[in-house]
Order: sequence, then structure tokens, then C-alpha cells
Amino acid sequence: MLVLALVLGLARADTGEVTQLRLERADEGVLLSASVRFDMPAVIDDALHKGIPMFFVAEATLLRDRWYWYDKQVASAQRHMRLSFQPLTRRWRLQVSSQPIGATGLALGQSFETQEEAIEAIKHIARWKIADLGELETDAKYSVDFRYRLDVSQLPRPFQIGAVGHADWSISAARTQRLAVETAR
Repeated sequence: MLVLALVLGLARADTGEVTQLRLERADEGVLLSASVRFDMPAVIDDALHKGIPMFFVAEATLLRDRWYWYDKQVASAQRHMRLSFQPLTRRWRLQVSSQPIGATGLALGQSFETQEEAIEAIKHIARWKIADLGELETDAKYSVDFRYRLDVSQLPRPFQIGAVGHADWSISAARTQRLAVETAR
């Protein structure tokens, strides 16, 4: 029974899926658009309704192919998202920042009437700049590693302790995709 529980726990560890990942080279740099699909576990949903914010992180790493060694990391970017419910106003709030969201710092905020709207907003990323074009070599091949996860390290300490080892507190998805070769204009 213990082995079965362990296997089922490991099977649930990757609870999300990157359903769409699009990379493009634009004048402003390398842009990433993505959609992630996951079901919100009941324990996380319950914590959100009690006013405890949840933190999600999207990470993108641009790698240049090398035949003689590991791929070289050219650039990386992070997007931190804080989803919270305001019980008094019955509104959902989403804050987005390139740095971990804390008591200080700059974050873009948006409010939502329903939980469904707020969760849909954290599942979609549009035209996120992950690298400058100046960082790319014209004759090299590149790929992008994209990862999306619930960041339990930013939860209040009692929740961090309770979340360790529980699959219900795990939301993650990952995908690697090639960056299209630039064509001459």
C-alpha cells in the first residue's frame, strides 16, 4: 500500500500541462506566449477563499545549442504572480512582477469579479519579452525551456510546512520548444 501511495503521489506531482507555447522574434526581442492548463486542488481553493494569497511563477530560459558541451544559457526571465481573494469586497486580485512580490516593489495589479476570470488570467501569458535580439547570434540554434509552478516557498510558514510532500500543493508544468530560425528579410 505504501508503494502504491508513493507511485500515485509521484504521478500527481506534475499536475499541469502547457497547452500552447509560441515563440517569436520581434523588434523588441524574443517574445513568449503560453497557455497552461491545470485543475485547482481543493486545498488551494479553500486557502484562497480564506484570504491566503497563492504565488505562481513562470520561468523561461533561452539556450543556445552546443554540440561539444551542455547548451549555453543565453537569457532567462521570470514572471511572478500573486493571486488573492479579498473577503470583504468579494473581489479577486492578481499582481504580476518580474521580481518576487513582497511588501515593497513594483507590481502590476488587476482586479476580477469572479474566481474563474482570475484563474484564467494566471493561466495565460501573452507576448512576454524573455530576451533581447542583441543576445542572439544569427547562425546559432536556440531552444526555450518554459516552466510554470505554484511557489510554495512564498506561502506563510505554517502552510509551507503543511505543503511539503503533499501532491495537493503541487501545480507545475514544463515544456521545451525550438526558437524558429530567423529568415532574411
